[in-house]
Amino acid sequence: MMVKKIVACLDCKNGKLVKGIQFSNIKEIDNPVERARYYLEKGIDEIIYYDITASLEGRKNQMDTAKKIGIYCSKFNVPFTVGGGISTLEDVESALQNGASKVSINSAAIKKPRFIQEAALKYGSEKIVAAIDVKKEGSSWSIYSKGGQENTHLNAVAFAKQLEKSGAGELCVNSIDSDGKKSGYDLELIETLASNLNIPIIASGGAGIKEDFKNAFEKGAASALGASVFHFNEVDIYELKNYLKLNNVEIC
Repeated sequence: MMVKKIVACLDCKNGKLVKGIQFSNIKEIDNPVERARYYLEKGIDEIIYYDITASLEGRKNQMDTAKKIGIYCSKFNVPFTVGGGISTLEDVESALQNGASKVSINSAAIKKPRFIQEAALKYGSEKIVAAIDVKKEGSSWSIYSKGGQENTHLNAVAFAKQLEKSGAGELCVNSIDSDGKKSGYDLELIETLASNLNIPIIASGGAGIKEDFKNAFEKGAASALGASVFHFNEVDIYELKNYLKLNNVEIC
């Protein structure tokens, strides 16, 4: 059985930690570097840093903040993923040189279908996380790009299969419908993707209580991501991991 992981997500804008609901009403919260250190001390298994407006604004990822977080992650020997504005092999190289152990690729994978393959061939699939933002439409899900602003009309399951075939080592799937609402992950989405893919899935969007993490793991997620639920101290990471162990979830 695969050991499950708890992931803290740091959404950043202009170097500040922010969080919204369904990709809107974004509010500044804290210093992302200090928040990362706090999560590391609490025993987080992995940290993902997103420069959330980089792709929308057509610019590169602001690596200064990522580099500082990466230094702390290295000290704790915790994997660190950098995303947002990663659209060329040079961007991947820059992220890895600035402390990232993996990169997250979202909008660029839609614009340039071969990019995931090129990055995986050069750096290895284990360093490439494909990320998708999805909304439920009828009985299926559609992929959205540009920070959840643009409907690509791509079927999420079919596109996820394509990403896996291209060489992505993991898939981070974020439910826009659930994002920031703390009403639980989209379990149907997680289960559907888990049954169609062989790569690990990171569940994102909707965590509100400890049970939500357990539910995501039971539906096939390899990792479960939390943002505001951790930022506002609604779930303590140390207590969460103990809860999962007591409920027979094999956790890091």
